[in-house]
Amino acid sequence: MPNSVLEGGCQCGAIRYQVSGSPLGAAFCHCSMCRKANAAPAVAWALYKEDQVRFLHERPTEYHSSTDAKRGFCPRCGTQISFVANYIPGLIDITIGSMDDPNAVPPTAHYWESKRLSWVHFADQLPRYVAFPPHEIS
Repeated sequence: MPNSVLEGGCQCGAIRYQVSGSPLGAAFCHCSMCRKANAAPAVAWALYKEDQVRFLHERPTEYHSSTDAKRGFCPRCGTQISFVANYIPGLIDITIGSMDDPNAVPPTAHYWESKRLSWVHFADQLPRYVAFPPHEIS
């Protein structure tokens, strides 16, 4: 998928984006902030370099969910679209569920497994990390 372009956007269509090339990674996040922001038991994210993502019309409204991170969402319908953080400079996470074809970017790991809700069980053999993955992202 290196030369591919995927599109996505919010529920109401006010925010549309394109991502080009392959993500650096894709994972389910079980942290409490992602759960709250999406009102879901876990969130699937695809991580891209910022220059791989292009917003076509409006940009997401940003909410500082912590001193180190911002979450982007549609101000009309509330769909969460993006996540950027000081600890991953130059990178942007895009919610896989906001993609027009979410099957194109299957998650390959679970982050913050230590925060997973006890009643949530995924029947997969993907790697699980207690917190954010312990490797460099290039």
